[in-house]
Amino acid sequence: MIGAMGKKEELSGLFERLADVLEFKGENPFKSIAYRKAARTLLDLDEEIETIVAEGRLRSIPGIGEGIAKKILEYLETGQVKHYEEARAGIPDSVLEIMNIPGMGPKTTALVYKELGIKSVDELEAAASAGKLRELPGMGAKKEENILRGIRLVRDGSKRILLGVALPIVEAIIAELSTVTGVEMILPAGSLRRMKETVGDIDILAASEDGRRIVEAFTSLGCVREVLAAGDTKGSIITQDGLQVDLRVVKAESFGAALQYFTGSKDHNVALRRLAQARGLKINEYGVFRGEERIAGTTEEEVYRALDLPLIPPELREDRGEIEAAQKGELPRLVEFADVKGDFHVHTTASDGHNTIEEMVEAAVRRGYKYIAICDHSKSTTVANGLDETRLLAQVAEIRKLQSRYKGIRILAGSEVDIRNDGTLDFPDEVLGQLDIVIAAVHSALKRPRDEMTRRILKAMDNPHVRLIAHPTGRLLGKREPSELDMEAVLKRAAETGVGLEINAQPDRLDLDDRDCRRAQELGVKVAIGTDAHDADSLWYMRLGVGVARRGWVGKDSLLNTFTASRLEKVLRRS
Repeated sequence: MIGAMGKKEELSGLFERLADVLEFKGENPFKSIAYRKAARTLLDLDEEIETIVAEGRLRSIPGIGEGIAKKILEYLETGQVKHYEEARAGIPDSVLEIMNIPGMGPKTTALVYKELGIKSVDELEAAASAGKLRELPGMGAKKEENILRGIRLVRDGSKRILLGVALPIVEAIIAELSTVTGVEMILPAGSLRRMKETVGDIDILAASEDGRRIVEAFTSLGCVREVLAAGDTKGSIITQDGLQVDLRVVKAESFGAALQYFTGSKDHNVALRRLAQARGLKINEYGVFRGEERIAGTTEEEVYRALDLPLIPPELREDRGEIEAAQKGELPRLVEFADVKGDFHVHTTASDGHNTIEEMVEAAVRRGYKYIAICDHSKSTTVANGLDETRLLAQVAEIRKLQSRYKGIRILAGSEVDIRNDGTLDFPDEVLGQLDIVIAAVHSALKRPRDEMTRRILKAMDNPHVRLIAHPTGRLLGKREPSELDMEAVLKRAAETGVGLEINAQPDRLDLDDRDCRRAQELGVKVAIGTDAHDADSLWYMRLGVGVARRGWVGKDSLLNTFTASRLEKVLRRS
């Protein structure tokens, strides 16, 4: 089934909710930590939990102890976990929904529940708007403002999904439909094709002479929960995951025009129509017309050529100067996924990852990479089992030993080092100096005032051992807004120091965003994609990072991931 939720996803969600409930009730925090780790472990499995259980391998999964294993078996047998039902007894569902608001979480939810009797998001919004939250311990006006912003964020983003969630679903659908007799071409359209960080409804465009056959195949897919429409040229479904997917079928002669039109963006298309009108032409989803004569439309190249433009890559079509650049012959040669030679940020079982160093290296080798950076968490990130100095140096020795067995790939010994509140790093310079790459990151106190957050990162960038700043704004899409940060100051310091900025390719981060990437290009700042992968399967997130880079006008020479191993060595030897 495409897009259907399996048992491991159901269990992962249940364990996350159980962790929330226990934290809400003030129980031992180590219990919540264990359930959250189990939730992530299940979600990262590359096979179904039923198969693992049937083969007797459940207890061999890292992080799945006896107690959690029993609950997994109980759920598979009965469809519920008694401990969860008992733990959440008496807590209204509406209270649990409050925990999804950025700025809340179980502890803050418990506070407003006990002190003010707040039992729903609407009640929370009313209390915050009335200034009632700021008087509670540890709250204040700023926290109250952030909660109101979080409520708006959730409501505004409720109909959008992460690119990293949507992309595998639409590609699975396209792969299945491409085998249907009569399909000549099929591609995604809309904001997904433009690789926007979140997308609304998913749009797919196909070329065929038999639209009804293709629509019937589409509405009969295994992923379909509900059919909204099914006609001769259009179909619309709701998947098992609740996502709306729309299919349009056009004749091959209009495929290029329709693809351009339905890819958008709206602003880009409006600007193209103005160009067409100035030339006495009309442009729509059927083609480019001079009077009644259709002069282009089979391919997108034809459409743009009719307007005296080169093909503009989908990722740039946002009406942010791309048409003017195309007219001047100044469109950048965007980085391609095939240009990528390595990954700068992966985790292993040493901290909170699920694969060993060697397993991550093997996965990188299968991808044809020339280098991979092992960057586990540092000691301050205790929730992720961060490494102290002794464990880190032991890991470096392990990497050096492993390197002797791998001649075609460079294994970089690194660390994702916490930036403390005062801008100092989690390890002393004598330890940092023994690493191949240091990625500095903020993981705590993310809501400090703008000037404090900025000074904190600028100071870290001044450390001569730092090569990259990871996920600079700290945002989590739909969950946590970016830290208040003077990004212009950060980008200018990056240009001065030679420190690169990471495009963190985790689906809910994609941080730097495309606008900051473009400004980085203008200032000559190098960027680097790190998947932040916690398992080998997540290395595919590199595609999302490349999408951000392309939307940010990043060329091959500005992305460190495209450098050869020898050229990269020179960058890493920053003095």
